[in-house]
Amino acid sequence: MDDFMTPLLSIKNVNKQFGDGCDTCLQQEKDVLIKNFCPVCGTVYSCQDITFDLYPGEVLGIVGESGSGKSTLMRCLYFDQDVTSGEAFIRSYKDGKANMFEESAQQKRYIRNHVLGKVYQNPLLGLRMNFSSIGNIAEKLIAAGNRNVGHMEDRGRALLTHVNIPTYRMKEAPKNFSGGMQQRVQIAKALSNNPPILLLDEVTTGLDLSVQASVLDLIKQLQRELNISIIIVSHDLGVIRMLADRTMVMLDGKVVEQGLTDQILEDPQHPYTQQLVHSLV
Repeated sequence: MDDFMTPLLSIKNVNKQFGDGCDTCLQQEKDVLIKNFCPVCGTVYSCQDITFDLYPGEVLGIVGESGSGKSTLMRCLYFDQDVTSGEAFIRSYKDGKANMFEESAQQKRYIRNHVLGKVYQNPLLGLRMNFSSIGNIAEKLIAAGNRNVGHMEDRGRALLTHVNIPTYRMKEAPKNFSGGMQQRVQIAKALSNNPPILLLDEVTTGLDLSVQASVLDLIKQLQRELNISIIIVSHDLGVIRMLADRTMVMLDGKVVEQGLTDQILEDPQHPYTQQLVHSLV
């Protein structure tokens, strides 16, 4: 039981700013900012003191409008960008004692290849469009140190079958696929090394409603089968309502509210969350 009470991932006081800041915005506790932007020096404070835990088998939803900092946070968690400051500890990595943001480039690659999987909003960022679908999965397996071609082929086939890519299309390049199929190949690739944590960034944006529904159903099914922990970012509360156990609401780079998803949807406390929930009704 203790294992389920211990966070799998702990994020503490993560800050990400674009720009050096100036005397005005650094010293006046940021109340000079317009949203999260300093009108004097142009620095953007994308993430401000973000702190949260992710538990085993949990789906954490992060919701907020464009520019709220949620996708920047995801990029930082997957090392696509460096944080300005903050700490992150993963229980299965060095006994949860090493701040992963301060690890070497080599160790960060190890974490990306073994501990985390990510599905990007834009499949061009997550897939090599000219490789075969099975080749995309092999690439992630090779990055994690696999060298057995037979094993990689079997693993790729099993995963693509799991995400409903027909066998006869597995050697085809994702550039020939629809948006929904590309997202399913990305999901298969992200899961190839059985990561305990999956990061999903706006994975249904731009897809037709029926395709969105099938991608969300797939994520729900995989999460139940694999008992994987997921952080899912969306500006769509409907997606969050369907998938997330707990929800964090971001606005202008800050967390303005967090709690159980039902609680947030039924009794939102922050004016911005109230506005979001009313727009869903």
